[in-house]
Amino acid sequence: MTVENKIIWLTGASSGIGKSLAILLSSQNTKLILSSRNESALNEVKNLCAFPENIKILPLDLEDYECFSEKVDKAIAFFGGVDILVNNGGISQRSLAKDTNISVDKRLMNINYLGTVALTKAILPHFLNKNSGHFVVTTSIVGKIGTPLRSTYAATKHALHGFFDSLRAEVFNDNIKVTLVCPGFVTTNVSKNALTGDGSPQEIMDKATANGIDPDRFAKLMLKAIKAEKEEVYIAGFKEKSGVYAKRFFPKLLSKMIRKLSVT
Repeated sequence: MTVENKIIWLTGASSGIGKSLAILLSSQNTKLILSSRNESALNEVKNLCAFPENIKILPLDLEDYECFSEKVDKAIAFFGGVDILVNNGGISQRSLAKDTNISVDKRLMNINYLGTVALTKAILPHFLNKNSGHFVVTTSIVGKIGTPLRSTYAATKHALHGFFDSLRAEVFNDNIKVTLVCPGFVTTNVSKNALTGDGSPQEIMDKATANGIDPDRFAKLMLKAIKAEKEEVYIAGFKEKSGVYAKRFFPKLLSKMIRKLSVT
C-alpha cells in the first residue's frame, strides 16, 4: 500500500512519535489532520512539515470523548473524507499499584482506552460507508507484558489489543485494516509526562527512555508497517522484543526476570 494522496488523521501529533510521524508523512504527498490538546504545538509541527498547505489542525482531548461525533464531522469536512486514522495519543504511568489513586487509574483508562475506542467508533461508520479504511494504533510492548510501575498503563494497552483484535475480525470483509504498533523505549517525553500515584507528572526522563530509539527512526519503521498493512509490529530493542516471545514460550522465566526490575 502507498500512503501517497491518502488523507490521514493523526492524534498525539504535537510531540514525540506523533510529531516525527507527521513530518515524515507530509513528505509522502499526503493530506494530514493533526490533533492533540496543544493547538500551538500542533501549529509548530505543521510549520516543520514539507507541505503545510496540505495540513489541517483539529484540537482534540481524548478525555472529552463524548463530543467525538462532532470532531469526526469536522475532520471529514476538511478534505472530503479520511482514509487512515492513527490513534497515537495517550499518557503513561510511573507508580506502584499500591500508591496509585483510583482517580489516576480512571484517567489513564479514559485517555488511553476509552478515548481511543470512542474516536474509532465515531469514524467507523465513515469507513464502513466507503468500504475502506485503516486504523493504526500505537500501543506498547507493555501491552503484551506487564511491568512494575505501569500496572494501569499496561492494562489500558492490553485492553486496546483486545478491542482492536476483535474489531479487525469484524470489519475484515469491509476492507478495513487494523495495525497495532507496539513501541519499546523511544526517546520522547513520555516518561516526563507520565502520571505518578497522585496524578502529577513524573517530570524526569527514565534512563531506559533516554537510551531508546530515536523518534524519527521509529516513525520510519512505523510508516513501513503501515504501508505493509501489518496486523501487529514490535518496534523496540532486543530486550523488549525478546520479552514478548519469552512471555509466549517461557512465561515463568519472564516472570522471574520482571520481578528483578527496579520498582523504586
